[in-house]
Amino acid sequence: MDSREQVHVGVRRTVIRTIAVLVGMFAFSFALVPLYDVFCRITGLNGKVDATAQSIVHEEVDETRFINVQFITRSSPGLPWQMNVEVRQMSVHPGQMAEVDFTFTNNSHSENWGRAVPSVSPSEATRHLRKISCFCFQEQQLQANERLTIPLVFQLSRDLPEDINTITLVYTLYPVERAIRNAALIYMLNGSAIDVLNEPFSNSPQRNFYNSSQDNSKNNKAAGEVI
Repeated sequence: MDSREQVHVGVRRTVIRTIAVLVGMFAFSFALVPLYDVFCRITGLNGKVDATAQSIVHEEVDETRFINVQFITRSSPGLPWQMNVEVRQMSVHPGQMAEVDFTFTNNSHSENWGRAVPSVSPSEATRHLRKISCFCFQEQQLQANERLTIPLVFQLSRDLPEDINTITLVYTLYPVERAIRNAALIYMLNGSAIDVLNEPFSNSPQRNFYNSSQDNSKNNKAAGEVI
């Protein structure tokens, strides 16, 4: 092998190693998010709620008590979406199932993926909030200038502490970089940086919706008293 070939091999090896390190860094950065969420769910830090659908508990509604539930929506840099809620606050009895609509609008001229990450205040109320159906369970896809309305169906347990009269549910939008995630996944599956370079990114047009097993008919909408 002459010196030119040795230089070429050396450069190729350096490029492969550099790409492998970069992809590994991206994969690690995305892994931090679910790890952080798990930690928050276990410790109750930041009022993080479980990102899985829960079952309705058929218990007697406590009509002697009203809980004021507030909804706050926030955007984040890098995602040209607007998120609105049907009502900003509503009164709900413990044990009652309630539903409220959230609307997502993509204000850009291109397709985007995003996710709404919830948190609850006070954090102690997290254990008493059951989300029957929620858009936060999955990533959402919006086409250019598309608008999508999805309901949140929830229930407060009857054993909610007596000193909690107001619960604030905050949803923050975050962009989902699917191309980077696909690259990391391809690398981990194939174990080769060259495969990452040659494999085309998949961008499925299929939209992820909230739990489709739930009946979202307006006729069955459980009403909290809207304020």
